[in-house]
Amino acid sequence: MTHLVPLTDLTGYLDAYLRIREVPDEPNALNGLQAECRSGSVSRIVAAVDASLETISAAAAESPTLLLVHHGLFWDGNVPLTGRRYRRARALLDHDIALYSAHIPLDVHPEVGNNHVLARQLGLTDLALFASYQGTPLGVHGRLDPGIARDSFVDRVNTLLGVGAKLIPGGPEACNRVGVITGGAGSAIRAACDAGLDTYVTGEGAHHTFFDAMELGINTIYAGHYATETVGVKALAEHLSLAFGLPWEFHDHPTGL
Repeated sequence: MTHLVPLTDLTGYLDAYLRIREVPDEPNALNGLQAECRSGSVSRIVAAVDASLETISAAAAESPTLLLVHHGLFWDGNVPLTGRRYRRARALLDHDIALYSAHIPLDVHPEVGNNHVLARQLGLTDLALFASYQGTPLGVHGRLDPGIARDSFVDRVNTLLGVGAKLIPGGPEACNRVGVITGGAGSAIRAACDAGLDTYVTGEGAHHTFFDAMELGINTIYAGHYATETVGVKALAEHLSLAFGLPWEFHDHPTGL
């Protein structure tokens, strides 16, 4: 017999666990439940980075599903339910998929958050916080003990995330104090430098950040916006699976960015 969990139980747990109503975010993030399912209960969890039509279609199954994403439906704002917005909404309804999105609340979570999870996976210890978003601590930094050669650390990032990361070699050839902010946080290079770090890992940044890193004297590794943000939704889905006894899977739809 299929194990069903009421959607309200899952969303209530997630709202509290991720502090959805407390952590600030962009207005269009609309963190929390973004679409209900017809049945009101789900039997499986699918994690993905983006609520794209491709992701929603791939999550379709006969059993009602909770789709956990980092980037939700509404990043393009308050727009009519036409075109691609309509196609996404219809796919959710047709396939009985509930959609839950967590952006900054997932980035900053100390257990399943993108920044903490990636920092731990990279082998950082003595974790502490740096930089902030609207007053909320955001970045995570720590030590590599022992320190390793810069090129070897880039290889570690590539192996872990399956990418070909871009290194801006502004700092020393050995990496010892490393900071992490996933996604598009190239603008935080100065904050990483001010925190006394020699190496900073993020997803992407603007053109001018090359010169920021070189002139501020910090190694900066751009490992991809998408790739760096796969780790949090996986950790969250696994956590929710253990808490409620539901199977989970990750749907990979890389953007190359």
